[in-house]
Amino acid sequence: MSGRSVSSRQKNGFTPVKRQVLLYLFFLAPFVFDLTAGVMGNLGPDPAHYCLHDFGRYAIRFLLLSLAITPLKRFAGVDLMLWRRPLGLLAFTYAALHIFFYVVVIRHVDTHVLWRDVTTRPFLIFGLLTFLILLPLALTSTRKTIKALGRWWRPLHRLVYGAAILASIHYMIAFKTWHVQPFVYAALVCIFLSFRLIRKGRTPRRA
Repeated sequence: MSGRSVSSRQKNGFTPVKRQVLLYLFFLAPFVFDLTAGVMGNLGPDPAHYCLHDFGRYAIRFLLLSLAITPLKRFAGVDLMLWRRPLGLLAFTYAALHIFFYVVVIRHVDTHVLWRDVTTRPFLIFGLLTFLILLPLALTSTRKTIKALGRWWRPLHRLVYGAAILASIHYMIAFKTWHVQPFVYAALVCIFLSFRLIRKGRTPRRA
């Protein structure tokens, strides 16, 4: 039965790769919605900053969702491993859009202004470091690069936890006033890291 169901899904076009692509394209909807609403003037007086912040929030949300996949499988028996790659790529995509809107749309690639921002706003450094980690992870997410890297691929992609920590710090200190949401996301990152430590723990031997 399982072999027939797999073959039937493949005949119908629902291969794992195609399902991953469909998920990725589906969750680009917030980008399309914000862009359309901004062009139509439905995002308030400052649509560029609205998109900037919204894309940043989606980046960390998808990053957290990708980190939740392994604990769900290990501790809850829910196997969603198929979706981890597109969720990670979505996190990178929205992070790239976040940076693009800041550098190009808002700052107009003014190097003097950008340098002043980086040197006077520490949260930007944490955001930039996050993106610099996500970039090689996105570039090495294909099957060919996984095979090419061999045993080095897994240690490289463990850097995603560092990216999550940096993203949480970036989000928490980006505001001058108190916001609950960044601390909720930071708490989730801590929970996922604790699951990572539990996974490495060894069960004691029986006497």
